[in-house]
Amino acid sequence: MLRFILGFIGALFAAVLLISFFSNLATYFQNPPAPLAADEFHREHKEVHFASDGPFGKFDKAQLQRGFQVYAEVCSACHSLKMVSFRELKALGYNDAEIKKIASDWKTQVPSINPDTGEPATRKALPSDTFPAPFANETAARAANNNALPPDLSLITKAREGGAAYVYSLLTGYRNADTYRDEKGRALPADAKPPQGLHFNPYFANLNLAMPPPLVSDGQVTYADGTKPTIDQMAKDVSAFLAWTAEPNLESRHAAGLAVAIFLLIACILGYLAYQQIWYEAKRAVRVTGALEPENQAKSRRAKAKQGVAG
Repeated sequence: MLRFILGFIGALFAAVLLISFFSNLATYFQNPPAPLAADEFHREHKEVHFASDGPFGKFDKAQLQRGFQVYAEVCSACHSLKMVSFRELKALGYNDAEIKKIASDWKTQVPSINPDTGEPATRKALPSDTFPAPFANETAARAANNNALPPDLSLITKAREGGAAYVYSLLTGYRNADTYRDEKGRALPADAKPPQGLHFNPYFANLNLAMPPPLVSDGQVTYADGTKPTIDQMAKDVSAFLAWTAEPNLESRHAAGLAVAIFLLIACILGYLAYQQIWYEAKRAVRVTGALEPENQAKSRRAKAKQGVAG
């Protein structure tokens, strides 16, 4: 009787769950939830080509130097680059003397300890140091940025879908929320417009971000090589530089991959030719063996007779 009662309660409970599930499912299809503005107005990154794209891509050192200049003069005021050291700039074409000067003149000094007093102090950066963060800690960073934490840019192109193209799109994607129209001609809803302290950018996941437009006018950075510093050019250059910081060994990886592919191709060809030359016409000789083979049975009988075992 007890089993019957417990089974009845379980069946009743399962029935209630099924009714609730199908009821909610029907409600969902009859009255689907309204789409979020972030889903409707968010745009995928722009299509932009970089020299490092593709399996045979290589970095353009001149572009990387321009991108580093944009980072140093614009982005480094808020964003750190804690996984890159000054001496790694040698891969961009800088010599030892230039790297030493860049480190020594860097606007943020490296935290240290005064050897005489033991008190916290700062010192000029050395080529072996990583780029010092612009803020002492997270609290200071948030206090200076409307409670938003500027992300470290060392691996930003690996951490965001679209990589360097996403960074480029974000830097060039700021729009006026009041006059913005998407590709369908729709205006931004009032509840999706950025509140005080935020800025509208359709390439950002939730449309509004705390970072104001970092590149505001042409000529904001003066390039040493004479390249015209338009906003588009500066955005593309710094995006290429951040692609390098995220994967500085890209060129050697591409070269190694090509060498391995060629080696495997040659090995496959040699293996096929060896098969054709040696084994293709060879016939496999299968030797019958096992417990029932006459020779093995004779050995078994002799061993049993020697041990005095019947059978």
